[in-house]
Amino acid sequence: MENDANSTDKVPGSVKKTQKPFRLAWAITGAGDLMTETFKVMEDLKKSGGVDITVFLSKAAVKVVKLYRLWSKLPTISDKVLVEEDANTPFVSGALQTGKYDLLLVAPTTANSVAKIVHGIADTLITNAVAMANKTDMKVYIMPVEKERETVVTRLPDGSMLELSTRSLDIENTSKLKKMVGISVLDTPEDIKRIRMSR
Repeated sequence: MENDANSTDKVPGSVKKTQKPFRLAWAITGAGDLMTETFKVMEDLKKSGGVDITVFLSKAAVKVVKLYRLWSKLPTISDKVLVEEDANTPFVSGALQTGKYDLLLVAPTTANSVAKIVHGIADTLITNAVAMANKTDMKVYIMPVEKERETVVTRLPDGSMLELSTRSLDIENTSKLKKMVGISVLDTPEDIKRIRMSR
């Protein structure tokens, strides 16, 4: 008799175990920079198979994702979409701490969220999720959009380009983020592809 964890193959009486998919929690903040590129990488990741993706968005992220006309792509990438009501709703932090997910990815991440994370402020859904996951052995990956002293050229929702200068304060906070135990900092959306999706 077959159960949920097993499937029979073509030899009578034999049982072949199927591997459970890797469970990825993907948090999106309101950063417009690298949003389109991150969505493309996540689409590719989903198409590669073997991963269940739950996405949860900050209130600002909902607006930005819609501005970039990416909202309709979410159901093709994620198995579940959760939207922030407050720092504890929906109750993502509990699911992270009790092992319902294998990894937390925050990408792209605003300078505001990075500042809160490095200073221990957990007053939003995403900063609270990072704080709670960081209290366990869960892997946490964060991709800040403010990294180095440079002029960044970013694409606006209408396709035009905008030059922005990175503030010293934001660079310092990203540097602090890199030193936090249990957190890995990603530089580009392409780095997401190099995350080892294994338990």
